[in-house]
Amino acid sequence: MKTEATQVNTPPPLQGRNAPFDEMGEGPVFVPDAGARTGMRRYGRALLLCALLALCSALYGYRKLTCSGGGGDARTPAFSRPASAPGPDMAAGPRHPRTAAGRSEMAQTPMKGEEPMHLAVVACGDRQNETITMLKSAVLLSGKAMKFHIFAEDELHHGFKEALDAWPSLYRSKFNYTVYPITFPGDHEGDWKKLFKPCASQRLFLPIILKDVDSLLYVDTDILFLQPVEDMWAMLSQFNGTQLAAMAPEHEEPRIAWYNRFARHPFYGTTGVNSGVMLMNLSRIKEAHFKNDMTTVGLRWEELLMPLLQKYKLNITWGDQDLINIIFHFNPEKLFVFPCHWNFRPDHCIYGSNCSPAKQQGVFILHGNRGVYHDSRQPAFRAIYEAVRKFPFGADLVSSLLHPLEVQLNQTTHTYCGKVHHLFTEKLGPNLRAIQKTRVQGS
Repeated sequence: MKTEATQVNTPPPLQGRNAPFDEMGEGPVFVPDAGARTGMRRYGRALLLCALLALCSALYGYRKLTCSGGGGDARTPAFSRPASAPGPDMAAGPRHPRTAAGRSEMAQTPMKGEEPMHLAVVACGDRQNETITMLKSAVLLSGKAMKFHIFAEDELHHGFKEALDAWPSLYRSKFNYTVYPITFPGDHEGDWKKLFKPCASQRLFLPIILKDVDSLLYVDTDILFLQPVEDMWAMLSQFNGTQLAAMAPEHEEPRIAWYNRFARHPFYGTTGVNSGVMLMNLSRIKEAHFKNDMTTVGLRWEELLMPLLQKYKLNITWGDQDLINIIFHFNPEKLFVFPCHWNFRPDHCIYGSNCSPAKQQGVFILHGNRGVYHDSRQPAFRAIYEAVRKFPFGADLVSSLLHPLEVQLNQTTHTYCGKVHHLFTEKLGPNLRAIQKTRVQGS
């Protein structure tokens, strides 16, 4: 740095009424002569240079601290990570229901510059292990970068970080994640928490909270991916100019469907839609105006939710899913409906197989709703969940996951779903074999 370029203009000594006074105000202070002023100018330049260097050093140190995740909001301590751990430190941020800054912690792992697929889930109560197993199924099968948006009760945050950061780098390098608090807008938190289940309606507010996310795949905690996430993500390119969300029908067979027989509110199509797997173009949702039966003009997403709840809260059974059905009843042109094998539930086999696409192509996404992963009612569903949950990272995907799973599934043929268990591995089997072969060839 060339200090000669610095200009310091020193005013002439003040005289008379403008002359400076000493600290006690009792008389003028000594005004230095020209030689002294020259020395003071040099001293000032040196002092300015030192201050600039100190400022640059402080900014550099702060930059290093924030990039490494060592910093955090003073109100919530940042988590630290041993140097040997596969995931980076997670910094805590302020809690706010409407911004991505509302995350309680975030993990950042470089992902080779590709735009990640965004996957969101909401977990409360005893759903943490189920959620981690769902994320594990996504990571095992998918080859593209992902960003997980995990909305969870505060007491679950540390458990998510501890589990995900412990995964081997082979898998940990595939994703970043952010853990957010459960938050609801304004003065209506109690109303939303009482809707169906304490956390269920959080997904209604994802377009409002995730302001910087263009597209998003939301899934329930009881989802298992049997096909790579990127295959579902590619469905976004099939949306036409008006479609902004995609879901599967609630039922394939109207004779056993729920909505057309029992619903006391409007619903989509013939049998309604199931919101357990929901692909969304959030940018379109944020910009759209939705027709409704409350006003003559379209309402934006955030304007629509509370009036819908107030009008229909005494008539809905399945909470936020019912509200979603009401919205798309009045806006059917905005919904893309994908086949049932992308959201295969016990209802598709418990009364006999009634999902034709699964018969033809196999099951792509398994949805173990009604707690079937954790009891003996549907042993075929539970067998797949337990196989994924217990699979040790790094083990052979065929001999340690696929083969033991097939043995367990063969013991479930006394049930209707067990009779069609081959549909569960029709895609999963080739996927696991291909991934394992690639891994062996690359080693």
